Amino acid sequence: MNYEPVIGLEVHAQLLTDSKIFCGCSTRFGAEPNANTCPVCIGLPGVLPVLNRKVVEFALRAGLATHCEITRASRLARKNYFYPDLPKGYQISQYELPICEHGYIDIEVSGATKRVRLTRIHMEEDAGKNIHDQHGDSSLVDLNRAGVPLLEIVSEPDLRSADEAVSYLKTLRAIVQFLGVCDGNMEEGSFRCDANVSVRPAGSDRLGTKIEIKNLNSFKAIEKAIAFEIERQSDVLSGGGQLVQETRLWDEHREETRSMRSKESAHDYRYFPDPDLLPLVINADWIAEVRAGLPELPAARKARFMQGYQLPAYEAELLTSRKDIADYFEEAVTAHANAKAVANWIVGDLFRVLKEQKLDEEFYIDRWPVAAERLGELVRLIDQGKISGKIAKTVFAEMLSSGKSPQQIVSDKGLEQVSDRSSIEIEIDRVLAANGKQVEQYKSGNDKIFGYLVGQVMKATGGKANPQTVNNLLRAKLQ
Repeated sequence: MNYEPVIGLEVHAQLLTDSKIFCGCSTRFGAEPNANTCPVCIGLPGVLPVLNRKVVEFALRAGLATHCEITRASRLARKNYFYPDLPKGYQISQYELPICEHGYIDIEVSGATKRVRLTRIHMEEDAGKNIHDQHGDSSLVDLNRAGVPLLEIVSEPDLRSADEAVSYLKTLRAIVQFLGVCDGNMEEGSFRCDANVSVRPAGSDRLGTKIEIKNLNSFKAIEKAIAFEIERQSDVLSGGGQLVQETRLWDEHREETRSMRSKESAHDYRYFPDPDLLPLVINADWIAEVRAGLPELPAARKARFMQGYQLPAYEAELLTSRKDIADYFEEAVTAHANAKAVANWIVGDLFRVLKEQKLDEEFYIDRWPVAAERLGELVRLIDQGKISGKIAKTVFAEMLSSGKSPQQIVSDKGLEQVSDRSSIEIEIDRVLAANGKQVEQYKSGNDKIFGYLVGQVMKATGGKANPQTVNNLLRAKLQ
């Protein structure tokens, strides 16, 4: 029997606020353990939380950018459960009245647009962090993260493959990055997701048993975990077995999911309205103000790149997949207005280096050694005929390792392109004299030999000869 996957995602996006959601403690990542804590965020008796207005504004931005309805009167609730990293015994979240509902995100799948509906976006606080296996048999608790503001973005089960799930997550990450509400850093856990996966007989409209895969924090892990779970569930059902609703973890070393616990239902958490926080009322003026301040979003920027810079859809999509890359591209084009060439360097050479160094998910452009204006300068040197495209590759590699400007590298290493016809003619004559057999083959009609002879001339000039001049002179001499 063929089975159809049904996938819904719950994304946790950490908000880029300076302080936590209910107190003034810093949200800075990497501080000494428990340095960023106070009685409020660790929930000592008698303290009163105060909602951070910036968190609400960021939630409104996310909701408006994803076509959600904004709930004019929402409420914060207590979600009761006990973990060592949640000492007060409950998490402040939202339940029956989330701040945003019924939105959608359009994603690109195999060249077509697919709409993924959003069930809700709600605000909540993060828990702390348990640290195991560093001090013998003891486990430690770091509460710096307790009270850090999160948005939980919940999709409808509209996704049908691991590829669609990854496309959805990349689109959503780009949106929150462009909005400036989340840095999207998956390595540090600022953007992570839980995947709800089930399978059902192909063609059925009934949902199967939902299995949750918890805390996935890289696109590769998400893709592999979902693909594994689809296959595992299909195998169980094909063998006559039954699935149980549970939460599973992804083991990246074994590349398999394994059971963590049985899945709780909402009633197990005994949600109830937080008595220390008033209902949240959002007036129309505030919504209008936030809407007016929304920045240009990825889809709009892609369209502008295609129209304004005449870029193909594929390149425009890649360049706008992340805000820092899109900004980098436009800064480079400001330095030298050859958008197509700049785009080629970013999509080709820059992305190639990221892939080779496995930096594609953890990379941030502010750590990239080649400033945008220097990439523009490199393209300008090519366009001015000062260096060939081949030499530019050498210069680019040197820019990566030394951080020097392209002009300085060209000057220091004597890489400037040779366009002088007499100098090139001398090298061509030498090559023709040394390759008499190939010359005869070319004159006998073997056109492929021409490329070989061009290569020999370029080699003889250290790659510095102007390729067009070489082509023109060589053809003339072979006639």
